[in-house]
Amino acid sequence: MAKIAVLDKQGKKVSDIELNDGIFAIEPNMSAMHLMVVSYLAAQRQGTQSTLTRSEVSGGGKKPWRQKGTGRARQGSTRAPQWTHGGIAHGPKPREYGIDVNKKVKRLAMKSALSSKVAENEMIVVDSLGMDAIKTKEMAEVLAAIKADRKTLIVLPEKDDVVYKSARNIDGTKVTLVNTLNVYDILNCNTIVVAKDAVSKIEEVYA
Repeated sequence: MAKIAVLDKQGKKVSDIELNDGIFAIEPNMSAMHLMVVSYLAAQRQGTQSTLTRSEVSGGGKKPWRQKGTGRARQGSTRAPQWTHGGIAHGPKPREYGIDVNKKVKRLAMKSALSSKVAENEMIVVDSLGMDAIKTKEMAEVLAAIKADRKTLIVLPEKDDVVYKSARNIDGTKVTLVNTLNVYDILNCNTIVVAKDAVSKIEEVYA
């Protein structure tokens, strides 16, 4: 099993932790990760846009003029698409943009994303991120000390409002939990900071 250093809040190494090779050291599958990113972004779309067709706009009950003899093109309604204030032809209607991905691909994509971060030395394990009070400045100092002061994803084993509220105003920093961790967030950050307890929880879920 691969080992990774565990740091304290001052950025000093306090111990080593062994990582499960089946989760953190596999060959990244680019296709699986790409599919999960596309699926995630598609799911963010509301799909509530809607236009009125010729049967839904008001008016247009009477035939504008007789069929023959006027010299003009035949018309059946003033609410046909070619008329001003007419209906829209082939316009968007409410729809679901989500893409279904099977469980095996989801797990493979998650393992691939985590493995790619470890391989590129972009994963940092911290002994604890617990804080006594909500202090954005203190959290910024911690991230700077462990050299994670760029676009950062913080992964916690369970909900911690103090850590969340301390980090939410730091530009480029996002806090998530193990059970809400997703491939897009992992790949979209420069550094992933994982609490030591969260590592074992990730291994428990994806082993």
